[in-house]
Amino acid sequence: MLRVVVESAKNLPKKKVGSPDPITTVIFKGEKKKTKSIDNELNPEWNEVLEFDLKGTPLDSSSFIDVIVKDYETIGKDKLIGSTKISLRDLASGQVRSLPSKNVALSNESGQNIGATVNLVIGYDPPANAPPNPNDPQAGDAAVDAGGGGGGGNSGGEGDETDGGQGGSASGPPTPVQSVNLRQRSQSRYRLANKPQDFQIRVRVIEARQLSGNNIKPVVKVYVCGQTHRTRIKRGNNPFFDEMFFYNVHMLPTELFDEHFSFRVYDSSSLRADCLMGEFKLDIGYVYDEPAHCVMRKWVLLNDPDDSSSGAKGYLKVSLFVVGAGDEPPMENRESSDDKDDIESNLLLPAGVTLRWATLSLKVFRAEDVPQMDDAFVQTLKEVFGAQENKKNLVDPYLEARFAGKKLCTQIIEKNANPEWNQVLRLQVKFPSMCESVKLTVFDWDRLTGNDPVGTSYLNLSRIASSGGEIEEDQAGKANTGESEVGFLPVFGPCYINLYGSPREFTGLPDPYEDLNYGKGEGVAYRGRILVALTTKLDEKVEKTIDSIHSDDILVAQKYQRRRKYSLCAVFHSASMIQEPGEPIQFEVSIGNYGNKLDNTCKPLASTTQYSCAVFDGNHYYYLPWANTKPVVAVTSFWEDISHRLDAVNIILYITRHLQSNLEAFKTAILAKVSDNQLVEVWLKLLNQLIEDIESFPTPQLEGQSNLTSLDIQIKKLRDSALNTIKEGARRMREEVTEIRDTLNDIESWAEKLNMLAEEPQNSMPDVIIWMLRGEKRVAYIRIPAHEVLFSTHSEQACGQHCGKTWTVILKYPMDKNKGLKVPIQIRINMWLGLSAYEKKFNSFSEGTFSVFAELYENQAKMFGKWGTTGLVGRHKYSDVTGKLKLKQEYFMPPRGWEWEGDWFIDPEKTLLTEADAGHTEFMDEVYQNETRFPSGEWKAASEPYTDVNGEKSRNPGEFDCPPGWTWEDKWTVDENRAVDDQGWEYGVTIPPDDKPRAWVSTEKMYHVHRRRRLVRPRKRNAVSAGAPVQRRDQGDPEGWEFSSLIGWKFHRNERSSDTFRRRRWRRKMSPEDRLGACAIFQLEGALGVDTEEKEKAGSKDDTSKLFGANTPTVSCIFAESFRYHLRVYVYQARNLIAMDKESFSDPYAHISFLHHSKTTEKLRATLNPTWDQTLIFSDVEIYGDPQNVANHPPDVVLEFYDSDQVGKDELLGRTACTPLVKLNPGMDQTTKLLWHPIIQKGHKAGEALVAAELILKDKSGKTDLPLSPPKRAENLYMVPQGIRPVVQLTAVEILAWGLRNMKPYQLAAVSSPSLVVECGGDRVESAVIKNMKRSPNFPGSVLFIKVLLPKDEMYTPPIVLKVIDHRPFGRKPVVGQCTISSLEDYRCDPYVITAEGAMSSKMALMMASPVKHVSITMEESRPLLEAQEKETIDWWSKFYASTGDTEKCGPYLKKGYDTLKVYDRELEEVPEFKGLTDFCHTFKLYRGKNEHGEEDPTVVGELKGSFKVYPLPDDPSVHPPPQQFRELPDSGPQECLVRIYVVRGIDLQPKDNNGKCDPYIKISLGRNTIEDQDHYIPNTINPVFGRMFEMTCFLPQDKDLKISVYDYDLLTRDEKVGETVIDLENRFLSRYNSYCGLPQTYCISGINQWRDQLKPSQLLENVARLKGLSKPRTEDNGTSLTFNGKDYTLAQFEDNKELHQHLGPPRERLCLHVLRTQGLVPEHVETRTLYSTFQPNLSQGKLQMWVDVFPKSIGIPGPPFDITPRKAKKYFLRVVIWNTTEVTLDETSVTGERMSDIYVKGWMPGMEEDKQKTDVHYRSLDGDGNFNWRFIFGFDFLPAEQLCLVSKKEHFWSLDKTEFRIPPKLIIQIWDNDKFSLDDYLGTVELDLRNLVAPAKTPEKCLLKMMEVLEAGAPNKTDHSKSLFAQQSVRGWWPCSIEQDGKKVLGGKVEMTLEIISEAQADERPAGKGREEPNMNPKLDPPKRPETSFFWFTNPCKTMKFIVWRRFRCLFIILIILIIVFLFLAILLYSLPNYISMKIVKPLQ
Repeated sequence: MLRVVVESAKNLPKKKVGSPDPITTVIFKGEKKKTKSIDNELNPEWNEVLEFDLKGTPLDSSSFIDVIVKDYETIGKDKLIGSTKISLRDLASGQVRSLPSKNVALSNESGQNIGATVNLVIGYDPPANAPPNPNDPQAGDAAVDAGGGGGGGNSGGEGDETDGGQGGSASGPPTPVQSVNLRQRSQSRYRLANKPQDFQIRVRVIEARQLSGNNIKPVVKVYVCGQTHRTRIKRGNNPFFDEMFFYNVHMLPTELFDEHFSFRVYDSSSLRADCLMGEFKLDIGYVYDEPAHCVMRKWVLLNDPDDSSSGAKGYLKVSLFVVGAGDEPPMENRESSDDKDDIESNLLLPAGVTLRWATLSLKVFRAEDVPQMDDAFVQTLKEVFGAQENKKNLVDPYLEARFAGKKLCTQIIEKNANPEWNQVLRLQVKFPSMCESVKLTVFDWDRLTGNDPVGTSYLNLSRIASSGGEIEEDQAGKANTGESEVGFLPVFGPCYINLYGSPREFTGLPDPYEDLNYGKGEGVAYRGRILVALTTKLDEKVEKTIDSIHSDDILVAQKYQRRRKYSLCAVFHSASMIQEPGEPIQFEVSIGNYGNKLDNTCKPLASTTQYSCAVFDGNHYYYLPWANTKPVVAVTSFWEDISHRLDAVNIILYITRHLQSNLEAFKTAILAKVSDNQLVEVWLKLLNQLIEDIESFPTPQLEGQSNLTSLDIQIKKLRDSALNTIKEGARRMREEVTEIRDTLNDIESWAEKLNMLAEEPQNSMPDVIIWMLRGEKRVAYIRIPAHEVLFSTHSEQACGQHCGKTWTVILKYPMDKNKGLKVPIQIRINMWLGLSAYEKKFNSFSEGTFSVFAELYENQAKMFGKWGTTGLVGRHKYSDVTGKLKLKQEYFMPPRGWEWEGDWFIDPEKTLLTEADAGHTEFMDEVYQNETRFPSGEWKAASEPYTDVNGEKSRNPGEFDCPPGWTWEDKWTVDENRAVDDQGWEYGVTIPPDDKPRAWVSTEKMYHVHRRRRLVRPRKRNAVSAGAPVQRRDQGDPEGWEFSSLIGWKFHRNERSSDTFRRRRWRRKMSPEDRLGACAIFQLEGALGVDTEEKEKAGSKDDTSKLFGANTPTVSCIFAESFRYHLRVYVYQARNLIAMDKESFSDPYAHISFLHHSKTTEKLRATLNPTWDQTLIFSDVEIYGDPQNVANHPPDVVLEFYDSDQVGKDELLGRTACTPLVKLNPGMDQTTKLLWHPIIQKGHKAGEALVAAELILKDKSGKTDLPLSPPKRAENLYMVPQGIRPVVQLTAVEILAWGLRNMKPYQLAAVSSPSLVVECGGDRVESAVIKNMKRSPNFPGSVLFIKVLLPKDEMYTPPIVLKVIDHRPFGRKPVVGQCTISSLEDYRCDPYVITAEGAMSSKMALMMASPVKHVSITMEESRPLLEAQEKETIDWWSKFYASTGDTEKCGPYLKKGYDTLKVYDRELEEVPEFKGLTDFCHTFKLYRGKNEHGEEDPTVVGELKGSFKVYPLPDDPSVHPPPQQFRELPDSGPQECLVRIYVVRGIDLQPKDNNGKCDPYIKISLGRNTIEDQDHYIPNTINPVFGRMFEMTCFLPQDKDLKISVYDYDLLTRDEKVGETVIDLENRFLSRYNSYCGLPQTYCISGINQWRDQLKPSQLLENVARLKGLSKPRTEDNGTSLTFNGKDYTLAQFEDNKELHQHLGPPRERLCLHVLRTQGLVPEHVETRTLYSTFQPNLSQGKLQMWVDVFPKSIGIPGPPFDITPRKAKKYFLRVVIWNTTEVTLDETSVTGERMSDIYVKGWMPGMEEDKQKTDVHYRSLDGDGNFNWRFIFGFDFLPAEQLCLVSKKEHFWSLDKTEFRIPPKLIIQIWDNDKFSLDDYLGTVELDLRNLVAPAKTPEKCLLKMMEVLEAGAPNKTDHSKSLFAQQSVRGWWPCSIEQDGKKVLGGKVEMTLEIISEAQADERPAGKGREEPNMNPKLDPPKRPETSFFWFTNPCKTMKFIVWRRFRCLFIILIILIIVFLFLAILLYSLPNYISMKIVKPLQ
């Protein structure tokens, strides 16, 4: 099959008059295929697929196609525009499957280039049996080995496979990993938001072929997403099902794409367990990635799931659709001609890729660092009985691998955190697999409870395998050079894979983050690593699925485990944006387990910062006050050296970053509409930089690297060729492209490709994880991939993006449900990670001086007014900062390589002191006065009379001093603004053991024993004058003590009377012995020492490891000097914010945060598009460190947007960050530019902000000449200065406010008197009020006008906001709906050009003008007779089918030259030519309110009909303004109209009944009228043919919405709605496209195409002329010629080649109609409307083909409606005369030992099994011959148009309705052997398709099984073999019957039959009876002349004697008779002898 996708053409040349109507023809080997024509278009887009059947012959390398673009002419020959020839050599060579031909130049007849281009994609599926082409050097063994070359191109045979599947020669094609490369495929997925959403999956099971087995009854079960549907049971080996199943799911896209379709075919008649005949599975993701998300009419191969070696078990033909929200399911063309029955070329997996069995061998060597998972309870018991302690190994790990539904597990190794499994797991799968990843999960085995997951990782096959399809362009050229291919099978490692999941700390409680361990969400902590390797082998059988690894392999893996030492240093520069203060904060940096302070398996390291308390920044946030002493952490760790992998990643990322930043600049330039020259400059810079980068920075060479794996080599090859392709593509683009803007997509795809190339599957370096701890609790984290901070000696580009650079990171909460709504903290950090061998290099990266201290705290308590150590309960005299760990100065030992410098000294810690007023400018001191009493006693002062809010002791109000720098504002007052009584007291009851009440109330009761009140006193910080020196802060206690009222974190400097505890910090400095520079800190390993006595005391009982790790040295980086900067943030405006208030607006303001400063903008009221126009000035920002570094990596300015609420908390609207432009000297002439930054909320875009910022370095003297202060708008409110703010221009906005529709009630009252407010750029205008919505919903004065200053730059234009206000009693004017129009681009116009729309007069105005004449159509008398005859053969459906291209179904219709209509595959509004029918006015949806769930869209509460015109006004007031745009408007009053709704048919309706069908009927509502068509429901179908017409009247515009619903009829329960579609009749009515009634092709005054409009064509043409402002059309020559719009038309030019018929009207009207049809009006049509339901609002529930006519009653009555009643089926009879059989298998042995059969013949038509008929029995056929002369008569209903039988029958006896099935007419004849006392034996069958009959043999000798094989093979139907019985009427001859034995078909007999088909009328004329009954005629059947031997023994005893007994046993009989005679003789002799002898002796007579 060759598919040509004709996409589009560009820049076609114009014609002399107007634009061409282009149409494309593609010619291949003389076969022509055409696209549709597109009217009036220079840049047409066809997007059509033309398919050429290759009839089994492959392409040769000389093949080509001709592409010809012509200008379509309705009459006469199409004119050539241009043509081109495209060679198919690359496709023929098998190198590529599809050939994208973009921008192919077209040339004219003389071969000159015409400047136009065409875009095509050519796809090729080679036939399955194509022999390789000997002349083709590239073909190799491609076609012979249907596996496409097997393992990695093993064309040399099966023997030469290496482990990675890499053997073979270069000539083999790439490995068939996936015919379409996995990476490209998944691109369509990323557009889906990853949240649960609705999907609809449709499966259509069409038919099956070649199922194995005899006399089977197949049924198909389809299993999708946990739901199973089954088809009806059919009979035979080639059943026809044609059933559609729908599966509705609501789930995450990622989960859905991992699910699969499963098709299983069962034999329903079998009771045995092996009744599964075959199955097929396919990933849903595979179908979603196909074009249009569907697979249409493809065959799938069924095979035995258990036996991998068995061949095909049959084929199943299916169509699969995956429909997401907003997708349109494509139309399925069910062509009756089964060209596609060629199974081989339509297999779902293209023929080049057969499914092969592959074995994925996963070698699992070992794991490390598996965290503790079991409780220590049992361990503790063991210790009690003296066992050894073994805490760290509390885990029993095993690994589970899952792939494509199979899973295998390793053995369980008990109690081992570093298990060695050394096992290989072999997964057998079909390859290429549709499944994309191997899931590896380590579990902890538990005896009793469920196994817990430790961590999960995925091996993504698309990353570790490649089909070679990534490199599209250069592939064909390269194959000749003999370079090796880039395709390879999955291969991996040996390499460690890191596991991430929930935090490592073990608790006995259930883990709240357990989902992370299953791989759902981002893991927050390292949880160990596993060493695995993966190889793939094709076509090998697996003996053992689990085996142990060979010892050689274990040794090989050893070299991959060599470790090197790495050093990681992180300097924390700032921590800000903390939302609330609390316990002190500490940071921990870890990589793997190294540095994790709660893990005791590694040495303690200096991996945590000191604790610090947060300080208020004076505005909104808190920050950590580190000043010039920045905390530092240093971590050393040991990992494998994989620098060769990470260097390559970093280099590619470096190239990508360059490309991305240039791409952003390019996009901005396009948005800002810069001049072409500037755009070219930006574009060339991008391409040149890209080419230069790829050339200058190649990926590192792999030679000589130690731990290379085969995947490394493959990926290097892949990357190099991909980079080369991109480079060549960029070069070609630079030279060839003419239209620059079109290259954007290609460049974006390169950036995407580069990002994919940068993914490194074998990354064994764990991520660096930074945790923020509050006290001891882990709060937030960030994971940083190690390569981003890794130092490399290879080149500067190979260093990580952030290596040694200061950058900003926002931490995240673990498993954050709100997706980053709230920021825990933002830090600025500088990290460096490198091999310890290179740690000297760190010195050049570090700033500041590093200093290292040991520290301990001396603690004292106050007893009886004296400080001492006696009152330290549970505390030690000397301890660490937490107070838990006992320390002594003398036990401290510096680590190796370090020594003490100086002695211990006292050094108070500043950052831990929390002065509550720090950072505030105003502060409220508070203290609580407490009193107690006995119940109902007197109140007395409490034992602690003054406390703080928590009841802890505080000072009395007299002791509070005003701190220096502050002044008191007021005296102490009682705070009464709380829930208190009038004295300010609140009361409570103390319940022991508490010493204060838990709850307080404001009224006193008798039982209350405690009361308190709050005393407050405000104070204010003094303003510091600019010149005054900054006072040093109060130094606190001279001895360095810090005080606290309780043992805890809250310390302060100055002693208060309430303090009971104090401490001070001692420090001792250390210095390195031998190293210089900052890198010495990497030597700090191990703790500094602990109190050893404690250790001895503790013995082995206590867990000393906790103590062991806690006391590491603290490292700081001290900056000598700080620099001061001046920051300006320009916040101009934001747009499209989220509505947070019920009134559908927000009151937005923004917090701007920069390091430890923040400011807030002003609050604006009720807007979603705020314009702040504000400059925020941060005049003194102190930043430590080199200004050059700040300039290179400036800190971000973060803007958080809030909605201010009067009540409750302000809600976050979203956040954005903007990088400031840094000016190190103020004279820099670079100015910052306002740009739109996306506002993100919960991971989704929630608007945009127009902001910019600049950071200016002040010089030391402070005399910097800063830029001028911006103009002020108010006190302290600066505007955005000129030069930065957008340039504006006076602009006119004209608004056509036509009316409101469908307004929903507001606050339970209907909207009755609304008006419209339009706001734009700060100006607003209000319309007149609609007096009465019910009577006339249109605005009285329709046109509004605003003059407004709008930015010239389109990028900056503010949106137009529409608000609808309802005028209610008492002066209330609530906003009842609003809408934002963000882009004004579509509405801009040139005011001096009067366009056709400008004259905006509509049909109604013209109607008022035209005189009302009733159209009378006179008909001649002689016509009706003709029409009656015509109706027999031609009806409306003939016209419909003629238009859809079903030529078989339309009869002689087309030959008569009648009209066809246009069938649109979409809604009329969606057809591009008609612009949504909104040319008069657009419909804007009005929204209201905050969205309830936060996720979904806000509710639609009505619609506004209107339009806009935006145009510039002259700046000079003396110049006349341009004319108004909206004028000559139609009358807006109500109109009464007649509406005709024609519903043709439904397509793929969503089933509503359990049987997977529904019983649809139509329900129509228009205004208050409703029609329910329940009586005409159509039972059991999802593709109903309605053929119904409804007539209704309505008033427009009130009843503008016509709602057409399809319901499912149910007898007992409520009818369910399937779906509905709504048509806006007002738009159809007002549109100038005449969409109220489509124009037919010809003007007929009778017949089935009779004219149905009210106005004749001539009147319509006059109206069009008036509408366009043209003169009236003039006609001459009796109406056969006409002049319109300056052009002459004649009737001849339209009707020359047409068949003229008797129904046509007068010539003038015909000509007017032809001219009208050139004006782009709506033609006579059928539209296809999608049905939607509220249950799944965005998913199609099926489609409806229909159309609507709207006629205003004021003009007169329209023409008669069309009759679209559906066609009826015709009754036919199939008469089958069974004459004889021969060569029937002899199945029995008779009593007498002969072989014989009692033959009879059974026959039926599929679908009518209940009408089975049998012949009589031909008993005792001894030679296989049978004589019957027996007639079967089968009556059936047949649709000649569709060539299908219509079968109506009840499916079950309880069914209410008959179900209609359409089934191909077939006849099944079977031969049976009759048995009286056992089941009859089946001897053979023949199945005949009556449309496609196998010609019988004339004599039995010529009748062979081969006759039938033609049909079995499913080859394209050859006409010489087959004829339709319907055409032949009668046929007689012999047919063979077959039976299956041992899987092969053998002959079971031959049968001679006459087949005859006659209609019902003929059956009455030539009657015949069944069997040989009367009337026995036509032909008369005589009783068969059967041999005498044919009889039934039971009923014919004499014959039995004669033929069975006598014939067989006559010798026996004769011998018996002789013997009897002899015996009698002897008996008589013996009887008479004694008497005789005695008489002889005695002789008595003598």
